[in-house]
Amino acid sequence: MFQISPKHDFLVGIDSDGCAFDTMEVKHKECFIPNIIHHYRLAGVSKYAREAAEFVNLYSKSRGINRFPALIEALDWLRDRAEVRARGVNIPALTSLIAWVKRETKLANPALEAAAKSSNDPDLHQALAWSKAVNETIEKVVREVPPFPFVPECLEKLSAKADLFVVSATPNEALTREWEEHDLARYVQAICGQEVGTKKESLSNAKQYPPQHTLMIGDAPGDYQAAQANDALFYPINPGAEDASWQRLHDEAIDRFFSGTFAGAYQDKLLAEFETYLPEQPPWIKT
Repeated sequence: MFQISPKHDFLVGIDSDGCAFDTMEVKHKECFIPNIIHHYRLAGVSKYAREAAEFVNLYSKSRGINRFPALIEALDWLRDRAEVRARGVNIPALTSLIAWVKRETKLANPALEAAAKSSNDPDLHQALAWSKAVNETIEKVVREVPPFPFVPECLEKLSAKADLFVVSATPNEALTREWEEHDLARYVQAICGQEVGTKKESLSNAKQYPPQHTLMIGDAPGDYQAAQANDALFYPINPGAEDASWQRLHDEAIDRFFSGTFAGAYQDKLLAEFETYLPEQPPWIKT
């Protein structure tokens, strides 16, 4: 696991896709989902495959999770739909990929490639081919997507008193390209993507800092869970209200973090608001 070398008394972890950059929609709708439909032969139920994958990755409490658990969850939702069963389209069980996800912590192409090579498992080879195709598509498609408004201003303000690093489930190559493209890499000490480890593992750097001196900025429940696991504070970037979230961080939350008034009632209010943005059940399930 990467170890931060503390230069300040505060640490701030920042998620990237959908949090610092408005890249979630384009990556999933134009890169991930078309490749799911192609590699898993889901053209016969493409409408429902899109709905399932968009729900998991964009519009549910699973938003922001690693691509491989997200693929598994999306196909699980798809398999359960009556419309899909009625069309007789086979939805792969992904049994070997599920087993790999359970035993592996670095859920990235290098680890998957090693597992596929050693086992020669067709399911793992298929998942690897899909994942590589996703990366290739992202490299071609996702260009000139700027950070959300107030992101540069927040990084500038935070970096005066805190060590900053990127904490993401995205591959390091894409993260580095995007942060350098928009001249934001200069603010961070490290970029920790999926090859480095989970968000929880990367955020364990909080142990090197005093209590309540680590803040995680994220747009998904998984970011909050990583913060909780490391006794870190959490500032939510609300999906669909990102501009306002970053402005509030700049105008009030950063000062509260540095002054020691972030924890408690203020963070609780932010978390209660964040909870209302992402549902657990998809819209096609009537309650």
